[in-house]
Order: sequence, then structure tokens, then C-alpha cells
Amino acid sequence: MPAPHETPIPGAAARLAAQVSAMLPVADTARTRLRPATLTDFDTYAEIACDPVRGRGLGGPVGRNEAFRDFAAMVGCWLLRGHGLWAVMHEGALAGFVQIGFEPGDEEPELGWFFTEAHEGKGLAREAAEAAREIGFCLLGLPSMVSYVDSFNSRSNSLAKRLGADRIPSPNPDLFIWRHRRPE
Repeated sequence: MPAPHETPIPGAAARLAAQVSAMLPVADTARTRLRPATLTDFDTYAEIACDPVRGRGLGGPVGRNEAFRDFAAMVGCWLLRGHGLWAVMHEGALAGFVQIGFEPGDEEPELGWFFTEAHEGKGLAREAAEAAREIGFCLLGLPSMVSYVDSFNSRSNSLAKRLGADRIPSPNPDLFIWRHRRPE
């Protein structure tokens, strides 16, 4: 059973949340739909962030309450910065998330992705990341974007390469920084 802070409050508060969410960008790719993340997406987020292996890419694994704080910060980034977390839908299921985030320690906006194990290896992360990158550069006018990827995360590092990003020097040898190219 979800904790009280994980449960939407019906009525005016839920209507306001829906109105704010409806103003945020949505994107469709060949196989995915990126939509603003909602409270109902948190279980999947926690599944990833709390997992001993999968959570490492998000600085974890973390406990469920810390995962909620991270989730809330990523979603709240929309109000503070005009970009944030999208839920990635595939065939009616929540496959994972992409984000344009900016957290303490970041030097510039970060394009990030994390998916459930069941949805990895299908090219969905690439489709979603390309769509989020296009929104960031073309719709939001961001001057730059990078992806911060742990050196051990071979799948995400390979994806950054496939996205055409260039690896740039990092002060931390355990963290790879990938600069995304602006579209012409």
C-alpha cells in the first residue's frame, strides 16, 4: 500500500495538478510517447531507483523515501527551470523515464534516461532521448546539454555514443560526460 505522500489527493488539488501537467510538452516517437510524469508513475520510478543494480545509475540504490524526494525534485524542475521528467510510454505501459534535469553539481542541463529492465535493449531509450533532446534544443532553446554517465554503465555510455554525443573531459574518472550536439 502506498504511503500517504504517494497518493493523489482528489478534488481541487488533483485538478490543479492535471492543469499544470497539461501545459507541459508531450512528444510522440515511432514507438513511444513522452508525457509529463505524474504521481501514479512513482512506483515504477522507485522500482528503478531502489534496485541494487539499476539504482546505481541514479546514485543509489536508495530507499523508497529518498526515491520519492528525487522523483519530486525531477518533476518540480518543470516549475523551476522549464524542463524536467517525462514518463516514457510504450504500448500502453510505462517503460521508463527521460529527463532534462539540473541538479546540484551539474554544470549545465543534463539529458538523462533510465528504463525498467523489461524495456531495455529495444531502442526505446534512444527514441525517447532523441525526442527529449529535440525538445530541449528546439522548443526550449537550451544552449547546451550533457549526459553524466557512470563509467561502469556501458549501456548508457553506448547510447550516448549512438546519440552522437562527444565525450568531454571530466574531473572525475568514474564519471563520463557526453556533450550533445545542437541541431543545425
